[in-house]
Amino acid sequence: MAKTPKNHGKSWSNQDVSKLEKLVKGNTPTGLLAYELGRTEEAIRAKASELEISLKPTNQSPYNRLKG
Repeated sequence: MAKTPKNHGKSWSNQDVSKLEKLVKGNTPTGLLAYELGRTEEAIRAKASELEISLKPTNQSPYNRLKG
């Protein structure tokens, strides 16, 4: 059985939200966001949706095109 994250079921502090926003701006993958914040990936997605924060990477070329 999977280990329960350290912040599972706890409310989000302003510091947690700030850290989430900072990590998202750095294109951090959702799995790593969950690890860093001690939350599940589902909790990260739910909070990001609530705050209207996009978790999609911003530094990828459209349609997987290579620059050349």
